[in-house]
Order: sequence, then C-alpha cells, then structure tokens
Amino acid sequence: MDEPESNNKATATTNITDKTVKFSHVTAVATGWMLDFSFVSLCRHFKEGEVDEFSETLSTFQAIAEGHSLKTDDGQKRMICAFLARIMHGKDLDVQFEEDDCVMPLMSAASIWPALRDTVADESLFENITNLLFVQSVAVCLEKGQRSMASSALKWFEKKLDFPQNLRVKLSTIVAQRDTYHQFLLSFSFSRLLETVRSYLDAYLEKNPSDYLLQAATEMVQSSQNMEAMGDVVTRDESLSETTNNSTEKDAKNKKSSTYVRAKRKLLSTKITDVWEPESCKKPRVVLNSQAISKSEIARLTFQQESPEKSLNTSKTKKPRRPPKKWTWQLDKNLKDGVKLHGVGKWSRILQDYDFEGRTGTMLKDRWRVLMKTYEVS
Repeated sequence: MDEPESNNKATATTNITDKTVKFSHVTAVATGWMLDFSFVSLCRHFKEGEVDEFSETLSTFQAIAEGHSLKTDDGQKRMICAFLARIMHGKDLDVQFEEDDCVMPLMSAASIWPALRDTVADESLFENITNLLFVQSVAVCLEKGQRSMASSALKWFEKKLDFPQNLRVKLSTIVAQRDTYHQFLLSFSFSRLLETVRSYLDAYLEKNPSDYLLQAATEMVQSSQNMEAMGDVVTRDESLSETTNNSTEKDAKNKKSSTYVRAKRKLLSTKITDVWEPESCKKPRVVLNSQAISKSEIARLTFQQESPEKSLNTSKTKKPRRPPKKWTWQLDKNLKDGVKLHGVGKWSRILQDYDFEGRTGTMLKDRWRVLMKTYEVS
C-alpha cells in the first residue's frame, strides 16, 4: 500500500512543478551552467597548454552557445574564447580565422582585444597585452623566415588599429634589418604573451566566477570516492572474517584427525605462508554498490584477475628501448636563442621559454656541447 502512495506523491509533485515553472526556463538555466562549465574548462586547457583538449572543448562551447540566447556575460565569454583560440594558434601561420588570407591568428587576436577592454580591471595589463600582440605578430613571421608577411602585418596594423608611432618605427627597423634575435623581440617574447594572458584569465575568473557546475561535479566525485573507500573497508572485513572461519574449521578437523593418525613432524617446514604473497596472487573480490567504480579501481581489479603465468611471462619480457629523439633545426634554433637570451648554463630558464618536446636541462647541455664541437656555435 505504501508504494502506490509514494508514486502518487511523486506524480503530484511533478505536476506542480510543471505548472509553476516553465520547462524552457529550467532549460535556459541548465544550459547556462553547461556554458559556464565549458568556459572554465577552456580557460584551464589554455593555461595548461593542452591544444587538443582546448579544441574539443571549444567545439562544445560553440555548440552550446549557438543554441542559447546569450546574455551580456555570455557574449563576453564568447569573445574571450575566440581571443584565446587565436592566441593558442598564434605560431601557426597557415591557420586562418578571418576571410582575409593575409590576416594571421595573432593579428586577428589583436583586432578582437579592444572589444574586451571592459573585462580588464588593470589598464596597464591591457596595454601590455596590446603591445605583445603587435610585437609577436611581427616576430613570429621573422622566426618563420617570412619577412614579406611581417611587412604586410605592419601595414595592416597601421590601417586597421591604433598602432603607436614609436612601436611602428621600432618594428619597421627590425624587419628591415631582418634581426630575428633583436633584444626588443626577445623582451616581448611569445612565452611572455602567454603568461600575461594567463594573468588576465585568473583575474577575470576571480571577478566573474563560473564554477557552479564545476563545484557540484567535484562534490559528486568526492562523495563517490568516499563510498568506494567504505566499500573497500567492508570487503577487507569480510575477507578477514572468512579467513578466520576457515582457519577455525581447519583446526577443528586437524584435531579430530590427530586422534586417529599421528602425522610426521618436519624440522623445517617447506610450506610457504601467504604472508609475503603479492597482491596480484590473491583472489579478487568485487564489491558492487550504488556508486560508480573509478578507473583506478577497474584497473586494479583487472590486474588481479590476470593469471600467474601471464604475469610471470610479462615480467621476463624486456621493454623495447625507445629510439633517441632527433634534434631538429627548430630545436637547435630554440637552444641558440635561449643561450643568447639567458646565457650558457641557464638550462632551466631556457626550458621555460621554449618547447623542447620533453627534453631536460641535461639534454640541452649535452646538445650545446655537440654544437660547440661541430663549430656551429662559438
């Protein structure tokens, strides 16, 4: 009798909700949360330099934004996402965001940036990012050996944007001299641009928090982990109780059999106790509860279910040695630029400014010795 009553109550509650709140309004609120979550994720991937994850999240953000009536804050977030996408692909000269093929990603970012002036609390930060966009739009072209593209970028800035006169003269002189390693370009490096944009994002997210759905998901994951931990404790207790019962039954049987047949005593027992057995030798125990099992738990259970023969065979096989990564012309150039900027021996600082594809400071030092031996550097 209780069951039909509860169902009737649930139906009544649903009907009341449908009458008092329009489903379209609920959908709008939920879509806003998803849009905020995508925006925060996009900023996180940008700060971590995760290009693939950034592109996937950007596609999700665009899909949600196209079917959602944007408010003022949502319009700002959409502009910020477009700005970040152009910065993320700033060194890819073959990537186009505008209809004009001559407009490179950083040039497009410079045209968007003035529309975000109201989102920057610090005026000096706004001017700093503006100058970095101007300088790096030219510097990237020079790094790629595209002097004509650098010259066209300067002309484009003069026509389209408020280009400071002193900055224009300085960059024009550098382009005429083809000085890729000019100290002015090194002081306004691409890594400094990324760092400054990250500071801007931190300040914006602090002033405009968009983490409601993120916090709710975090709490859900934490509660799920707590339930899994409780399940593991219950499993251990059950296994201990079963082991105790089995040992008690065995002792009782041994006592009965000893009255009839007396076993021979061995001075040194050859039986190996299971005290030192690794976890992979023990039988797996799976506990099913209402919470989802984490990936780490699944991986642990899968490993426990493997046969001992398979584990022994895999332990004997040696992993193939990875071939050494080749030093490309671009990597050597980054190393030379870093030494020219910071000096010999400052390998950790050089690693922060340039991408060496996972190489360490020791590898940079060894490569520098090779370049000195081959007289490529003095």
